[in-house]
Amino acid sequence: MLDIKNLKVELDGEAGIVRAIDDMRLTLQRGETFALVGESGCGKSMTALALMRLLPENGRVVGGDILIDGEDVLALPESGMRSVRGGRIGMIFQEPSTSLNPVMRVGDQLVEAIETHTQLRGVAAREKAIDWLRRVGIPEPERRIDDYPFRMSGGQKQRVMIAMTLAAEPDYIVADEPTTALDVTIQAQVLDLLRDLQREHGLGLLLITHDLAVVSGMAHRVALMYAGQIIELAPADEFFRAPRHPYAQALLRALPDASRRGTQLSAIPGTVPPLTMSFSGCRFAPRCDRALPQCASTVPALLSQGGAREVRCLLYTDGAVAQGAVAAPQPAPAPTPRNTPSAQDQPLLDVKGLRVRFPIRKGLLQRTQGWFDAVDGVSYQVRAGQTLALVGESGCGKTTSGKAIVQLLRGQATIEGQALLAGQNLFALEGDALRAARRDIQIIFQDPFASLNPRMRVFDILEEGLLSLQPDLDAAARRTRLEALADQVGLRRDALERYPHEFSGGQRQRIAIARALAVRPKLIVCDEPTSALDVSVQAQILNLLKDLQAELGIAYLFITHNIGVVEYIADRVAVMRGGRIVEQGDCADVLQRPQDAYTRRLIDAVPRLHTPA
Repeated sequence: MLDIKNLKVELDGEAGIVRAIDDMRLTLQRGETFALVGESGCGKSMTALALMRLLPENGRVVGGDILIDGEDVLALPESGMRSVRGGRIGMIFQEPSTSLNPVMRVGDQLVEAIETHTQLRGVAAREKAIDWLRRVGIPEPERRIDDYPFRMSGGQKQRVMIAMTLAAEPDYIVADEPTTALDVTIQAQVLDLLRDLQREHGLGLLLITHDLAVVSGMAHRVALMYAGQIIELAPADEFFRAPRHPYAQALLRALPDASRRGTQLSAIPGTVPPLTMSFSGCRFAPRCDRALPQCASTVPALLSQGGAREVRCLLYTDGAVAQGAVAAPQPAPAPTPRNTPSAQDQPLLDVKGLRVRFPIRKGLLQRTQGWFDAVDGVSYQVRAGQTLALVGESGCGKTTSGKAIVQLLRGQATIEGQALLAGQNLFALEGDALRAARRDIQIIFQDPFASLNPRMRVFDILEEGLLSLQPDLDAAARRTRLEALADQVGLRRDALERYPHEFSGGQRQRIAIARALAVRPKLIVCDEPTSALDVSVQAQILNLLKDLQAELGIAYLFITHNIGVVEYIADRVAVMRGGRIVEQGDCADVLQRPQDAYTRRLIDAVPRLHTPA
């Protein structure tokens, strides 16, 4: 087995010593899938790097043991680690694009791994590489083995990473968020592949993820991490049937789906505490809705709950369970009122025959040799105060459609068709008329960090839109509006004087939402606004978007591939494939009774949370 005993990892940071992992204990058996879950910053990926002795230069293991079949990994010289990395423990990294060498052919990278960790050489190693590409589902492996990584899709690159890891014949695999960047259909294929290969080769799989639905379908055991510690350890079926720790219960209540539609998600307030601080009590206590007075001053131990269950919580001491201190999940709050216009109302946005064509340029002079239809004849409507979700796989044209409507593709592509906003064709507007229309339609981008200027204070970022689109407002009026806006999106007013890098991912997304709201638009295009966020932060953002819609009557064009989010927030759904809409209608009708074969395949591929009876 792979055995971690009392592992402690520290890193030198600008604010002091970061205690990234504190007294971790876990075991991984051959043939078992062990899931390590938790929010960003809790220590999951640092655990994987410690196992492989790949910590950054400012990191070090300061205590504990890592044993592989009884051999202490931490005691090996660096030369001895070469056979461990890849040969005994393989690792599938989160982002295959940065893990594969861009200037080496895929086959050369596979052969290198095979020759390093097995006895095969030359032609035999290449034949094995081709065989593994075939086994992981790469079409025409004899030809694709000589391709460079950039010629492959994201799902194919992840499959190459899996082939490279398994070709070295390891006993254990560490998979760090192996499906985060993939569409649901590709994700389902990769997970099925890992399941089959694990069953065939008896591999031990350490699955690191924040996707609880994936965990419920894959894992035998689950460890939940928080602020560098394991706070609950249990068999997967018991964990999802009856989570013990308040943090585990809160995470499961925060997941969006159709059953929570019309209510607010149970978001967890606050964020993971900085690991530079010294803790005198429970690390989760400031965010816990059932914290006891002693939680602030007493450090909880990891308590056995019988069988293979353990939990780090003071609620389970002194007969607290028998007294009912750990109650079932709290009921959801009262439904949030929504603006639900009648079917006779005119649509706020009416898109007719939208076609977006990008030029294909070749040669030294980059002459146009052809055209690529990214969006091909798309039509849909969005009514005031309602949400239309655009769903589909990557590359289907969702984001291109949204950017075209917001006029972000002028000069880059040829746009045909109409996009009528309150009766005005956005594609026909110029000058002052276009500037006036921009006040009515705004966009929230997928990555808030990349879309916020790092050299500007939050106040300046929010004020920029007002200066451009509402120049009639004076400085005092602008400040008054932005302070009210900060209150509205849940930011402290002193946040206006800070810079984007000083905020968490969820807070930055709130800033991006505030920027879109600053000019009081009628429609907001939301381009995957929650895809990069943890479950708890996602719940906060979805609650905020629903509250703003109920309060201000804003309409959303919500671009996403997360079907759970669609079930929770959307009134209507349009399914895109290859630049076209293959099916659209009311949310419940499309998702529960899909008519198109592609829609059925897309919905069938969505991982669902399995809660045992």
